[in-house]
Amino acid sequence: MNRPKAYRKFAADFKREAVRLSQQPGKKVGQVAQDLGIPERSLALWRRRHAEHGDAAFGDGGRTVAQVQIRELERRLAEAIAERDILKKAAAWFAKQQL
Repeated sequence: MNRPKAYRKFAADFKREAVRLSQQPGKKVGQVAQDLGIPERSLALWRRRHAEHGDAAFGDGGRTVAQVQIRELERRLAEAIAERDILKKAAAWFAKQQL
């Protein structure tokens, strides 16, 4: 029976510290990853994200600050659309009652 692989989640502070440790002179990415007990691929990905986005790379669950803001705006837009649709139906119902 094959079980799906469980993925570990790491806090943003842990990721920042791991990247900082791996950037110290004389430190190898593989050795830092092994010392911290994380996959080398994960640390390499974190380093790449940190290089692209700086400290904002690990804003919320691995998402950048911009991605978090986009998700929040999408949620609010969906809520506004749902409210608009309810109001449209209510207006149509009241208009029908007037006849």
